[in-house]
Amino acid sequence: MFVTLRHMHQPVGNRLRRSNLAGIAVFTLSFAAVLSTVGCGNQYRPVVSAIGPVGPAGQPEKFAVAVSNPTADNSLGLMTVVDFSGDTVTSTPQILANPSYFQLNANGTQGIVIDPQGSLNTVPLSNPVGLLTSQVVQTTLPVGSNPVSISSFAPASALLTIFIPQAGTKTVAAINAGTAALYDTVGIQGTGTPAYVVGSTGTPRVYAISQNGTSALGQVDAIETVSSTSLSDSAQIPVGLDPVYGVMTTDDRRAFIINQASGTITVLNVPSNALDTLPTGTPSSGPGTIPLCSNPVAGNAPCPNNNPVWADLNTVNTGLVVLNKGDGIHGGSLSVINIPLCNSAAQATNPNCSSTNPVDAAGFGQILATVPVGINPSMVSVLQGTNANPPAAYVINQADSTGTCADPTSGTLTVINLQSNQVVTTICGVSGAPPIAPSLITSNVIFGHPNSVSATSAQPTGKVYVTSSDSTYLSVLYTDTNSVQTHIPLQGNGLRVLVTQP
Repeated sequence: MFVTLRHMHQPVGNRLRRSNLAGIAVFTLSFAAVLSTVGCGNQYRPVVSAIGPVGPAGQPEKFAVAVSNPTADNSLGLMTVVDFSGDTVTSTPQILANPSYFQLNANGTQGIVIDPQGSLNTVPLSNPVGLLTSQVVQTTLPVGSNPVSISSFAPASALLTIFIPQAGTKTVAAINAGTAALYDTVGIQGTGTPAYVVGSTGTPRVYAISQNGTSALGQVDAIETVSSTSLSDSAQIPVGLDPVYGVMTTDDRRAFIINQASGTITVLNVPSNALDTLPTGTPSSGPGTIPLCSNPVAGNAPCPNNNPVWADLNTVNTGLVVLNKGDGIHGGSLSVINIPLCNSAAQATNPNCSSTNPVDAAGFGQILATVPVGINPSMVSVLQGTNANPPAAYVINQADSTGTCADPTSGTLTVINLQSNQVVTTICGVSGAPPIAPSLITSNVIFGHPNSVSATSAQPTGKVYVTSSDSTYLSVLYTDTNSVQTHIPLQGNGLRVLVTQP
């Protein structure tokens, strides 16, 4: 059953713009003089030659999409679409009230929002300029489903699918992204509660993470995705204590599960649908398990004080970055982990290396660096890097750990160079959600306590977007200078921001 929201025009609000120089075509006029000695006199014939435009290349067509929650109870949420090249708001459609989670589909053409009661919005983003509230489609999940997160990609079946763990019924809903219709529901085995679904485009299976609290091992259920009409649970694989998040490599070979209470990473061999066999010499606290501390102990919680909470892939350097919350009093850290697989060049000398199931290369699972960040970090986003910018990690923190910010209780943004594995700069925060002042439009600050960050590459500069749970502004950082350039009003407290292209 679908309910379409009625059309409502919303004011965009004041738009804070940064002027961009447009390329200007310049034409020069050259004259060729032809002298005739047979009574015609001197004739000057103008010749126009065009010179190509000079200046930086145009920015790619992509958009930052932020979801915000108005401060008034039960007011409708808002989706703010921001043009990447101009930092201008293109549309602000209303969405369901009290949104709790926001995600984009695999190709960035659809926004997906849920609330705790089971309402689901799908928003078309293939042409986001002038997007209207009337284009938002609303449907409802089963009563008591209690959806907790969203993942969306096109697995092996090629059907673009929305996966939603439903804690209330201990199931995973599979929704056709094109029609927003439920096409299958998979029950989770055992006593765990589903929290997140890990996958990637083209994967033969996705993994539903289930939690059993901080004292019992969690598990992942392998859900086969070859069929576009039905799904099946093919295996249950134990992981660490309190698994909270995961990522899968873009080649669908490995999946990494973040175990918060254990302080470990569980590595899954996706083609084998089993725990990965780590190379000899890789520190391990159990089968397929990478500890996040230098001196792990045996057992289910070898690194209990690390408390990892988020992860992202560094595709440029074949790496994984894992964000460790720490103890909440001192600064957290970012673990930079090497994850190379053997390649076709190694097959002649390594008979165990195959194109269908390559084994881990030497150095797989090695922690290359542990970089300090702020207090209570919650999310990291990797800028994959361009000719102008090396790969970098952008970490949002709830408080300052450097002692350099005027307000140490406000949030910060830590910038880390992933070639040198060194902190480049720390962007300080301003507490609360004050009305924006002219002096803060170009000040190098963020507002409040950040809850999401999204980095995207481009030439001549990439950008990083930050929302905060106690601020009504979207902060925009330019990666060529690693400084905040503008703040865009959201008409509500930020929930999450994502970008329609990497």
